[in-house]
Amino acid sequence: MKTPTRAIATAIAFATLGVGSVLAADFPSKPIDYIIPFNAGGESDISARFQQSVWEKHAGKPVVIQYMAGAGGAQAWSKLNGMESDGHTIMGINLPHTVLQPMIKDVGYKTDDLTPVHYFHYTPNAIFVPKDSKFKTLKDLVEFAKANPGVVTFAGSGSNSANHLAAAQFNELAGVKTTYIPFSGTGPAITALVGSQTLAGFNYAPSGIKQGDAIRMLAVASEERMPAFPDVPTFKELGYDLVGGAYRGVSVPKGASDEIRKKVSDLVAAINADPEFREKMEAGGFVLTDVTYDKVGAFVEGKKAEYAKAAELLGLKKK
Repeated sequence: MKTPTRAIATAIAFATLGVGSVLAADFPSKPIDYIIPFNAGGESDISARFQQSVWEKHAGKPVVIQYMAGAGGAQAWSKLNGMESDGHTIMGINLPHTVLQPMIKDVGYKTDDLTPVHYFHYTPNAIFVPKDSKFKTLKDLVEFAKANPGVVTFAGSGSNSANHLAAAQFNELAGVKTTYIPFSGTGPAITALVGSQTLAGFNYAPSGIKQGDAIRMLAVASEERMPAFPDVPTFKELGYDLVGGAYRGVSVPKGASDEIRKKVSDLVAAINADPEFREKMEAGGFVLTDVTYDKVGAFVEGKKAEYAKAAELLGLKKK
């Protein structure tokens, strides 16, 4: 009796693999739903819109962008694995958010529950102030912060995000105490900054292009000055060893086959190599990366070790 049972199980397994391969071969067979776990207007949205402009050229099918904001992205990420896993539903994914959030508290998902397939760009952190701010330089802001502990408020994209981490690192390096105000995404954070609801913002560099003269960038956390902002000094130039930002990519539901995961990664890589897309991204202050599906695992493991130290810096306790 055991042999027929084993034979039936093997046949079912091969049949399932066969169906998965057929689905992957036909991918994409319909429009792809691209879920952004933040509000419209932030860097995740901007880069997705740039991708959308060349998506059909590379995929043969269009992409539909949707939003599922809440809890700094956690609301969407906690629901990802319950969605269709045929590759036609993908979701934006961010580091350090998806490492720090579940490291600190129960947010409805764990880092290892998620299935990132490609990280395609990086945005350095930067300090901004409203155009009419009395802070003309970073030195001005630091001097004020030292004389007025806790009074300088930074608008940023979510708790336990790259912005939040940068603000904590800056406090330590500059010997100041500031107050970080988390918003549900870059869009609302920048709106608050432009409206002078906070004295400053720890946001991502591309915001400096989108907002134009409405805000002023005091320093950027890149290794070298960015081509899009040649007049903005790096923190390192100003004596602060602060380099960092957010990595963004796409994830699929955990049930997606390896073939589908690779197909999505290959599609994102093709878009990343598209000259039209690259020009828009680089002019917008984004730094392109290509962490493909075969490299994602090691990349995330490295970031997990790096961000473990960040939890202590943020004054947060691991759950």
